[in-house]
Amino acid sequence: MGRALLRLCREESLGCVVVAAVARQVPDDADVPGFASADLAQVPEFDVAIDFSLPEGFDAVLDLCASRNAALVSGTTGLSAAQRTSMDAAATTIPLLWASNFSLGVAALHALVAQAAKYLPGWDCDIIEAHHVHKQDAPSGTALTLGASAQANGATPRYASIRAGDIVGEHVVQFTGLGERIELVHRASNRDIFARGALHAARQMVGRAPGCYRLVEML
Repeated sequence: MGRALLRLCREESLGCVVVAAVARQVPDDADVPGFASADLAQVPEFDVAIDFSLPEGFDAVLDLCASRNAALVSGTTGLSAAQRTSMDAAATTIPLLWASNFSLGVAALHALVAQAAKYLPGWDCDIIEAHHVHKQDAPSGTALTLGASAQANGATPRYASIRAGDIVGEHVVQFTGLGERIELVHRASNRDIFARGALHAARQMVGRAPGCYRLVEML
């Protein structure tokens, strides 16, 4: 994701200026100042950070944004309950957006799932997700947040996960009643959609009031 973000900022007129790239090992072709994760204090001033790291790297990024009074857009999944509490606390002082999936299509899917669950009380709700063999978490963060959208509107979601080949990401939310079934489906064929969505969100977050925001609010 880091490479995709850097490439899209170079190739497309997105109105973003990258001031630094931070990773365990910053790629040589980053074309911007690179910093190891232990050197965050040396990062230049910035308006918004985009974080696609791991749970063990999330706290340092959150603390940096809070100390700089900068917005944070994060797609790091697998966060602990304590980390989510820290995120909520930080959102009292900075604008913060966390999403398990930065596809704008998936953001729209959340709204559709919530609406279907509200209109179809008592129907079975199943979420089937498929990803590449290297994805570690199952169910995916996207599946869980889709399930949360359904559950908030009265459904009780069940999950099934597939790990195969190089599948970028597929999510099917199925509502089943007696004699009928509705399927809401999103399929990703290119990982650039996640980087474009994150950049879109980052542009929208600059200058906002402190608070926790959702990607669907950026549409």
